[in-house]
Amino acid sequence: MTRPCADTTMVDDQAPATAQMRREVLQGLRARPKRLPQKYLYDERGAALFEEICEQPEYYIPRIETRILRVDGQAIAAALGPDALLIEPGSGSGIKTRLLLERARPVAYVPIDISLEQLARYSAELARDFPTLEVLPVCADFLGEIELPEPRRAARRTIVFIPGSTIGNFTPEVAVELLRRKRALVGAGGALLLGVDLKKEPALLEPAYDDAAGVSAEFALNVLRRLNEELGGNLRRERFGYKAVYNESEGRVEMNLVSLEEQAPTVAGTRIPLSKGERIRTEFSYKYTVEEFAALAGQAGLTVRRLWTDPLGLFSVQYLTP
Repeated sequence: MTRPCADTTMVDDQAPATAQMRREVLQGLRARPKRLPQKYLYDERGAALFEEICEQPEYYIPRIETRILRVDGQAIAAALGPDALLIEPGSGSGIKTRLLLERARPVAYVPIDISLEQLARYSAELARDFPTLEVLPVCADFLGEIELPEPRRAARRTIVFIPGSTIGNFTPEVAVELLRRKRALVGAGGALLLGVDLKKEPALLEPAYDDAAGVSAEFALNVLRRLNEELGGNLRRERFGYKAVYNESEGRVEMNLVSLEEQAPTVAGTRIPLSKGERIRTEFSYKYTVEEFAALAGQAGLTVRRLWTDPLGLFSVQYLTP
């Protein structure tokens, strides 16, 4: 059944959240060490900057994952099976999803993203390029409870697709809870298809999150503008730097804004004292060995059935079932 671009239905679960944003931001800025919820990096400008990060030569993840989906695409599609309902939390706008849609041919696709503008544009493009595919976009924070739209055609099974290193953006405890929720969402007959970044040398990891062109830094610093505009802050960009470092004991890359001087800006009417060199963590990305991630998935009631990786073992695409 044809679904034209103009007929793409947008479900918006992301109600005005200024009060929630104020509460979460201030809670993070009062913590020790200071932190900001990473979801607030992804306004329209932030989403566009992340797309630029994916094009930087140091950021190996999209390049390697795309290669896996090209080389092993038929085997991956065979594992997923035909006529599935494909759900992608944190959908973004990459070629990886298009490769999967071309090979797996689901009955419907549900992209979920926090950036309304990017989601609307991406969904319209997919509806145009895949005229027989029902595209059902949902604007929401995929960590919360989401009411999914019903596709017109009944699906044989439900698949959740989480590419990139999204699962690594959560602590292991939160990642287990997220996987449990997605396991419940797909049901006994469903499956998850996950991108899982693998452990490697810091010399390769750190530049991936702090590229020479400065796009990663621009991405992190963009949140200052958002806090000023939406929470009445007076954060001055020239007073902050950016640093990414691999924390080997935690097995994660940590991305931080760094105060370049002693200062006390305000956010939402609250004074935030910062010493020179003090960091505000904006996000992190956990890396796993194959065995570590299998154990993590097991805690969520999931088993890794198939695994595809590149020749150097830098990144993996994993197929899991309840």
